[in-house]
Amino acid sequence: MLDMMPEHILVACVGVFGGILLGLAARLGRFCTLGAIEDVLYGGSDLRLRMWGIAIGVAMTGSFGLMASGFLQGADTFYLSIRWLPWASVIGGLMFGYGMALAGNCGFGAIARLGGGDLRSFVIVLVMGVSTYVVLNGPIAPLREMVFPQSTVVPGETPPGIAHLLGSWIQVSPHLIGIGIGLAVLAVSLSSRALLDSPSSIVWASVVGLAVISGWAGTAWVAANGFEALPVVSHSFAAPLGESILWWMIGSAQPISFAVGSVAGVWFGAFIGSLIKGHFRWEACEDPRELRRQIFGAALMGAGAVIALGCTVGQGISAFSVLSFSAPVTFLSIFLGAAFGLRQLIVGFRPAE
Repeated sequence: MLDMMPEHILVACVGVFGGILLGLAARLGRFCTLGAIEDVLYGGSDLRLRMWGIAIGVAMTGSFGLMASGFLQGADTFYLSIRWLPWASVIGGLMFGYGMALAGNCGFGAIARLGGGDLRSFVIVLVMGVSTYVVLNGPIAPLREMVFPQSTVVPGETPPGIAHLLGSWIQVSPHLIGIGIGLAVLAVSLSSRALLDSPSSIVWASVVGLAVISGWAGTAWVAANGFEALPVVSHSFAAPLGESILWWMIGSAQPISFAVGSVAGVWFGAFIGSLIKGHFRWEACEDPRELRRQIFGAALMGAGAVIALGCTVGQGISAFSVLSFSAPVTFLSIFLGAAFGLRQLIVGFRPAE
């Protein structure tokens, strides 16, 4: 296959494949982080949060299965190759969660909404994409690097992952530990009558997990068999938004990447899903105050995701799939930030009468 197609195009196709699965899950399976948090806090339902647990469990079991087979080297993955900064996960996660509540969507959700014709989400995608690059490589980058310095894990050092740390302590393969934790997460997530009565929710949550596995598997295969120094990555929707914007502007000078394929795949999958559901319709923002809130929220999300090294999908599923230290801390911080923002928007901060 590498003889027939350039490596960067091949990894972009891997991104498109997984992205389509994610876009379909968002539109047909109602897979949404902010929606799950709203349901738990104000809707009295944990079904969509349990869907998130299923996605994590499937992704975790599959990813550590790839590691056990030798197909994927955990230390090559982005989340296990960077030393963990706890304060970056907390601060970045809180910023992202609060921004997500203000914007009404995370980056992944905004792309999925855009696939259904929501032009408000187009603004969120653009602002968030620009914000990530301002903080990642732009004028704010030196300040970010000073406050949140990043350093790579040196060869021989234990990767910053829960399974790898436990494995070094009890002298058990981290791959077996990861698979065991993944199966436990699946069991806990499935212990709900409401979820078992909704098999389509289980299917679409599993599809999300498989999409993340496909990213690891595809990019790992190309990295192992190709000649280009391409990273081993899976899906995330913060910096890839900025990368996609850049590629569409200067694509002739910059090769396409997994990130660009992933973003395009989510949009296309969501577009197909909205047509299947009959939900596609053009929508625009008619309230300047709402638009101002969404722009501010999107800018916060972009900055927070760069600091935390990921978004709801990047840290909430992809990093969780390899049991990175950062994943549970960032996800909890995102939850708390979103809860704070939702309270401000829905009930305000006035004491109950």
